[in-house]
Amino acid sequence: EVQLVESGGGLVQPGGSLRLSCTASGFTFDDYALSWVRQAPGKGLEWVAAITWSGSSAYFKDSVKGRFTISRDNAKSTGYLQMNNLKPEDTAVYYCAAARYYSSTVANNHYDYWGQGTQVTVSS
Repeated sequence: EVQLVESGGGLVQPGGSLRLSCTASGFTFDDYALSWVRQAPGKGLEWVAAITWSGSSAYFKDSVKGRFTISRDNAKSTGYLQMNNLKPEDTAVYYCAAARYYSSTVANNHYDYWGQGTQVTVSS
């Protein structure tokens, strides 16, 4: 069974940090690029960051550049999103999503697998 299991969300004050984890099973993890996509209350899905299959390249939404870091450990089939200096507008459900064929040059990508999501709430 294909699974992406996310963890690490929670409540944090503005300026705080969280590290999200996404552990994969049921497919060859290092054949897939990994993205983080979020959905704020009442809003649509918003792409946040992506990392290629080897971890050699990473991409970020402009609003999180310099604050978020994406990484992966293929030996553990796990991806991470380190979020620093969190802001209230970062509040959302965060999903990890795996794409067998990913392009950094297009606005939208097809994701083959999705995690269940983990809630991140940034509030004082």
